[in-house]
Amino acid sequence: MKIPYRGYQIAFVAFLSTGLAIGMSQYAFGQFAEPLQSQFGWTKTQLNGALSLAFVSGITGPILGKMADKHGIRLVIFISLLIISIGFLLRPTISSLWEWYLYSGLVYAGFPGATQIAAGKIVPIWFPKTKGRVMGSVTAGNNFGGFTMPALAASIITFVNWETAYFIFGIIMLFLAIFAYIIVTESLDTIEKETIRTNRDPNLVSLAKAQAKLGLSLNEALKSFRFWTINLSLMLGVLTYQGILTQLTQYLSDEGMTYKMATSCLMMIAFMGIIGKITFGRASETYTARKTLILSFFFQTIGVFVLCISGSNYILFLGCFIYGLGFGAFGALIPLMVVEQFGMKNLGSMMGINQLLSAITMAIAPLVAGIIHDNTGSYRNAFIGIGILFLFSILLTWISKYGKIPKDLDI
Repeated sequence: MKIPYRGYQIAFVAFLSTGLAIGMSQYAFGQFAEPLQSQFGWTKTQLNGALSLAFVSGITGPILGKMADKHGIRLVIFISLLIISIGFLLRPTISSLWEWYLYSGLVYAGFPGATQIAAGKIVPIWFPKTKGRVMGSVTAGNNFGGFTMPALAASIITFVNWETAYFIFGIIMLFLAIFAYIIVTESLDTIEKETIRTNRDPNLVSLAKAQAKLGLSLNEALKSFRFWTINLSLMLGVLTYQGILTQLTQYLSDEGMTYKMATSCLMMIAFMGIIGKITFGRASETYTARKTLILSFFFQTIGVFVLCISGSNYILFLGCFIYGLGFGAFGALIPLMVVEQFGMKNLGSMMGINQLLSAITMAIAPLVAGIIHDNTGSYRNAFIGIGILFLFSILLTWISKYGKIPKDLDI
């Protein structure tokens, strides 16, 4: 029996890496909120302070991105997953707030190399002609993590305790780190051999090699109007993770949903996200990542505003459905936008800068959301504000086309 194309195995590693990292830390965050608050007596603002440590990703992102360009993505994924594993394994030992923040910081330190940088470096080089649809499938791992990890966490917490849930998360990430180190490579020679072995179109190798050499330097990018409009748009877009996703379970509960139904809504968003990633990823090959990103923001905006109407569980469910479609697509479109607009040559560094800027938003969003909740008793005003900022992201993405870049990359 012939072994399948190695690119599929590597894409699966990226699927698990990005999906489990996000599923365990973002989607499942709300499952740990009640037991942690009950045991330690922390406020929402104090608990959400751990989410603000996403700024650590902004520090490690450029470092890991540069390392990926220089030493390859395999080493970066391994180190990143190992750091995340340690962060989870240490969480059961916490006895004070500063330890909660320290170990959360470790998890975020490994985030860039395990998620966006990993997918961005792996998919375009192994699948140069179909990177949109494959990126959609790989980043659907985010939603797979969202579909499975809250349920896993809730089950372990219910039948054992929250400490065991975090310990199991850490062990899973440790095994994934080892598996990634064995499987992942971005060697063009290996890609060529695999293409010949599996009787794939040999022109794909030439395309991969050409794309690997194409792209802006970091200095050229920093002077580009398009670079800044796109990155500011993405910077606001990540509010969907720290400003909405991590607070959604609590918001739905505050609006009268049962804990089980709120968890079901979160799982439904994860499922809709898979559909969004695959559909929008495929669409980006035809209509460009820039145009599909605008559509992603549109669905998220409408979904958030519907959630804020509230009134009944049916409206809340509808809001989650609409939001989930656009939300899911966004994760796939981040690396696709960077590749499409700035090329593969220095992709790690480009993604690192994107992580740095995004970390600013991710650090501020949960604190502001927590403060708004503590003062008003609801996340509604925070969600409305984020919806308005999504509209601004649409504008930024649209006007980015007026920025001048080299003709080879002009979209």
